[in-house]
Amino acid sequence: MSTESSTESTGPLEGQQSSYERIRSMTTLEDVLSVATSFEESARNFYTDLIPKISKNFRWLAEELAKEEQGHYELFTALAARDDIEDQIKAEVERPATDGKFAEAVMTPDLGEKPDDQAVLQYAMSREHLAMTHYRSLADSSPAGPFKELFEYLANEEAKHKEELEKLYYETVHSGGV
Repeated sequence: MSTESSTESTGPLEGQQSSYERIRSMTTLEDVLSVATSFEESARNFYTDLIPKISKNFRWLAEELAKEEQGHYELFTALAARDDIEDQIKAEVERPATDGKFAEAVMTPDLGEKPDDQAVLQYAMSREHLAMTHYRSLADSSPAGPFKELFEYLANEEAKHKEELEKLYYETVHSGGV
């Protein structure tokens, strides 16, 4: 009997990516910028709409989050408007594992007309975690330059926001406030 396999290999060798898989695993910074701008815009709108619906004790939080998301939105729109990044914006980067969830997060949940503080905090923490992870991955795969710097900055900002929200959540839940 022959020790050779009689089946032909139709796919890549183990450990190698097919050309199709490689293409699917890449995206352009232009596409990333477009999705990220929409992500930040939808978050700003969500928190702004939430302000009159939540308890007076947490309105300051929704106002602050809306302001932060507006700042991120402005960073992305300013970067997109720059003339000196035309070549960089066409560069390909590795598509983050969070790409699908990040794009879906443009659609925000309906927390009802009187959302409780805990639901608002849980949503905000999950969104900050997703953004932090997504921007960190993009920073790691972006070439040196304004995009890498922006993604590093945003990953660090989102990490700080998440930490602050977790502290507030812990204080609120464990003080009997929710």
